[in-house]
Amino acid sequence: SPEQYKTIPWKNGLGETTELAINEGGDVTNFDWRLSIARVTKDGFFSDFSNYSRNLILISGKGLRLEHDNQKVEQLDQLLDMASFDGGCKTFGTLTSGEIKDFNIITKTSIYHTQVERYINEQFIVLKQNTQYFVYSISHEAKLNFNNETMELPCGYLLAISKINKEEVILKGRNLIVIQLLNL
Repeated sequence: SPEQYKTIPWKNGLGETTELAINEGGDVTNFDWRLSIARVTKDGFFSDFSNYSRNLILISGKGLRLEHDNQKVEQLDQLLDMASFDGGCKTFGTLTSGEIKDFNIITKTSIYHTQVERYINEQFIVLKQNTQYFVYSISHEAKLNFNNETMELPCGYLLAISKINKEEVILKGRNLIVIQLLNL
């Protein structure tokens, strides 16, 4: 729940992020995976996360231009636009229309492969067995059905699902981020 989230400084000291979840025993300098939301108010270089993969999703605001190693350029303009990149890249972010908020998934490349899905329109989503999931609802309540029961996920809450055993889990919602952490 949002009351459990922690605000911590960026690794580069130029801002703050709201940490939603981190692996047990992890901290800002040493972790296996971390989920966070950053409020970006000015242009600047991203923190160095060498040996990590980064997935960055625009969740509010009108635009962020990312330039990686002075070569690859990615533009995030719409809700749930996503950029995936090596955390060791020298990445510069330029705001194109004022401040933004982004959802960050950072995983150690030697341990995890990450699959990230974004759902703007309301959909039914079937979650697979034996996979670790995180579900985050940006602006609308989501519903999960499992074991013939329905659970509601309020907007702004993060749901962790460690393992789905026998029963199928069906997720219904819109403006959702669904993350799978897959062990290598």
